[in-house]
Parts: sequence; C-alpha cells; structure tokens
Amino acid sequence: MLTFGTILSAAGIDPAEAPLIRHVFIKEHGDSSPGILPESTDERIMEYTTYQSISTKSFPAQPPRFWIVFIAEGSNRARLWSVVENHGLVSTEEHRRVFDLTASDAMADLNNRLVISWKSPRAWKVKATTAATYPILEIADAAPIPFPGFDELVLDYTQLQAVMREHRYAAWRTALASVLGVYLITDTRDGRQYIGKADGEERISQRWSTYAANGHGGNVELRGLDPTSFRYSLLRVFDPATPDSEIDAAESHFKQALDTRRHGLNRN
Repeated sequence: MLTFGTILSAAGIDPAEAPLIRHVFIKEHGDSSPGILPESTDERIMEYTTYQSISTKSFPAQPPRFWIVFIAEGSNRARLWSVVENHGLVSTEEHRRVFDLTASDAMADLNNRLVISWKSPRAWKVKATTAATYPILEIADAAPIPFPGFDELVLDYTQLQAVMREHRYAAWRTALASVLGVYLITDTRDGRQYIGKADGEERISQRWSTYAANGHGGNVELRGLDPTSFRYSLLRVFDPATPDSEIDAAESHFKQALDTRRHGLNRN
C-alpha cells in the first residue's frame, strides 16, 4: 500500500519537521473571523493559512519552515492544496499570529491531485510523522495545460523535458508536431545563441525531443555544454508543405541577423 511517507521521502521533506494542516470549508468561525469556501481563490486560502492561533497548544511557538496544507473532502479524505514555506512571524494580534508564507515548489506537481486518507477527522493538524502512515487514496491525472501559441513559447531545459514527456502537455506536442521551423537556443550563462531548423520530414516536436533526450540534439556546437542553462524558443514556423530552400533561407537570415556564427554557437 502506498503511503504518504513515500511521497514525503520522494520530495525530500523530513516528516519530523513538517506539520500537516487540514482546512475545512466554513463561512465563519465562532470568533466571527471569516473562513474559506469551495469558491475561495488560492490567494484567499494562502491568506487564511497565514493566520494561526496564538495558543501554542494548537500550533508550535516556533513553527517549522515547511507546512503541508490539505483541504478536507468529507470526513476521511484530504486533498493536497500546497506545501508552503514559512519565512517567519510578521505580527501578533489578540488571538492569533500572522506569518509570512509563500508557496513552495515541493510536491507542487501533486497540488490538487494527491488525496490521502485523513485518519483523525476531528484534528485540523497532525505531525507528518503520524501522517506518514496515512494511505494514498488517489493521484489524479494532471489537468491539461493549454498551448500558449508559437509566438509565446519560451522553455528552459526542464520545461522542455516535461513538454516532451508529460500527458498534460499533449496539446503542445500536437502543435509542435504540425510545423516545420527555425528555432533559437540561448545559453543563459553567457548569452551565446544557436539557431537550428526542422525541415523535410522532421517536425519541431521531433527535433526538440532529441534535445530533451540528450541536451545537444547531435549538434557538435552544443556537445559538452550544460543544457540546464539552455532556453528554447521559436523564431519562425512553416507549413509542412514549405520547400526546404525557403526554410534554409530563413535559417541563414536569422544566423546573420543575430550574428550567431561569429559571436554565437553556430559553425556554419
């Protein structure tokens, strides 16, 4: 049985240092302070999380760096909302403290997808060491991400790998598989640029998949460089029926315009 402890371990989060908080939907608390509702925005949920009771019995006097926040779904289900990072106490009010919180990248790919069995329906907070034994009930498919358009496409290496691999980027792969084109790779460490093309039977998706696989795509100029600093974008796209000569001319134009032969990574 898959447990939450396995997820924590994969995320590199120490269960001894990360409490789990479970929010429930409530319009107003007994002290007249507002709660959250199903239609509450992420901004509102974050604001709600920043306020914690001043009582150390309900929350630590010195809360840890990471908090794992869930939203209740019935009495025994809880869906991951986000891991938040605590940057410290901002102020103290009459009955509560206010913390500076930001969303963390930890487990971000599981936000709104991961559902665990919450074994203590009356508890709004448990230690991660306790929750480590809680079973995973569901990991939903990631929601599809709309393709932003060829003119808006700018990817770093990690994003490129995700686009070529993950189901949520299926629409992106479909779009990139429909065009030929001239593309730009920028090494963000020093600003040097490489211009390449996809023509003939090769589409942009096929060409970029080789970069995602090995970082250099077979290009001598890029071998030996660290692809984690690369940024990928499209300069111009073409219909698959476009003659190779037209794409060659466009590639040559951009190499000259951006001077990538003398001051970049192109050798020809």
